[in-house]
Amino acid sequence: MNYRIAARVFFSCLMTFVSALAVEGQSRSLPAEPVVIGATPQFVFDNYIVDNHYALKYKQQTVERVFHAPQKHPSNPLIAGEGGYVSVRRDPETGTFRMWYQTHTPRLDSQGKQKGSNYAIAYAESTDGLKWNRPQLDLYEWKGSRQNNIVWKGITDARASGPCLLDVPEAERKGYRYLMSYHTGGAGKGKNGIRVVGSQDGIHWDKSSDSLLAELHSDTLNSIVYDPVAAQYVMYCRAKHIYRTFSGAILDTGASRRVARMTGDSLWGEWTSEPQNILIPDQLDAEQQFHFFYGMPVRYHAGIFWGALWPFKMNTDIVTELAFSRDGIQFERLSSRPQLIALGEADRWDDGMVFGTGWVDVGDEWWFYYSGYDGPHGDPASRQPGIGLATIKKERLISLHGPRDGGVVITRKLRWQGERLFLNADASQGEIKVRISDGKRKVLEGFDYEDCVPLHADSLHHEVKWNNKSMTALQGEIIRLEIYLRNADLFTFQAGTETAE
Repeated sequence: MNYRIAARVFFSCLMTFVSALAVEGQSRSLPAEPVVIGATPQFVFDNYIVDNHYALKYKQQTVERVFHAPQKHPSNPLIAGEGGYVSVRRDPETGTFRMWYQTHTPRLDSQGKQKGSNYAIAYAESTDGLKWNRPQLDLYEWKGSRQNNIVWKGITDARASGPCLLDVPEAERKGYRYLMSYHTGGAGKGKNGIRVVGSQDGIHWDKSSDSLLAELHSDTLNSIVYDPVAAQYVMYCRAKHIYRTFSGAILDTGASRRVARMTGDSLWGEWTSEPQNILIPDQLDAEQQFHFFYGMPVRYHAGIFWGALWPFKMNTDIVTELAFSRDGIQFERLSSRPQLIALGEADRWDDGMVFGTGWVDVGDEWWFYYSGYDGPHGDPASRQPGIGLATIKKERLISLHGPRDGGVVITRKLRWQGERLFLNADASQGEIKVRISDGKRKVLEGFDYEDCVPLHADSLHHEVKWNNKSMTALQGEIIRLEIYLRNADLFTFQAGTETAE
């Protein structure tokens, strides 16, 4: 390694360390400048990395934040007549799609009347993510037979619901390839609540590993994510130990269908924190009579907590909306409240309720699997479930859109460490150009708009180039990116190297 490369590596490591120190103790909703972005995609829609944006004709036009909904697949439902909360992973070695989903059957009393339901976790797999095989595994009795695809019924083989496959640091896995959290009830005091269990193959789950995280009756999909900045686990659940803890009118019991948050330091011991409500329906929800939240699966990606929020209209519709947060506590929702996964049209298989979750990376796309029902929440006897898919191009849920006469998006001060600049952007109906300025917005020579090769296409990996300059020369400099958008959408920007895209 020559001196120049060694110095560059040392400087990069030093600035990453300094940046980490600067972030400590400050709000995660506002970065310390200059920001060291590394090679992580930088989303622009929430203004975390954006210092300013404006239209050139500012009296008539504006730079807008635009939501782009995933499109439902024409093969839906992929699984018909069965389904519940769903969790999908793709094997990184074989490419096989693997699905764990909640299933249920009515529980009857001695007179044959339904008294609730029995719940279990079933398994399916697919080579293409569209055609699913539900293998006969003969592991558990279900509906009077062992000829089924049930893989888990809980610590006492009595109840398992709300499967959530976990992505955690290798050191926390205890050697298991798969980790799953779930909810159980009827197991007895000290066992009921949210639990985690490990497996080597995703089918045979090791009961000896099954550990209680929270003795909490949160009967929804309780999503657990690892927060790498705080170095802790975060669960999104219901605080039912505070609300709906006894019978009576709502004046006394309260409303439990809210999104609460609790944290823990380990997956293998009971958490000592208390859940705190962080999302409560507001006036915009009330206008549509969505007075409750059924749950919120969450995924952490590129510095953002992405929530699939389930607004609930008592006792009919459940939809899926997008929520997002930089710290996992203060979540924002778009003011127009667009649906991430919309209800199906009348008489369709998913016209009553849709429960969207996080995505699976498939090439240049994000695939959102979801469970749907053809009837309302209050009619469990007649509604039928199914599992479907909606897709979108990678990292393209929300953009900043430049108007027809042009607008500008200006980043915060960046400590530049890359050698190339890539944009995830759609300029097929307009134009994008980038100029580079210093921290006080003095344009750097050779990096003005007229020096930039304009973009007029749609790509996840536009490389921005200038006629006679390379960003390699800016290593270690404090810069701003000033991105001109004319009738174009910008989703992310990203620093790259000379050899990587």
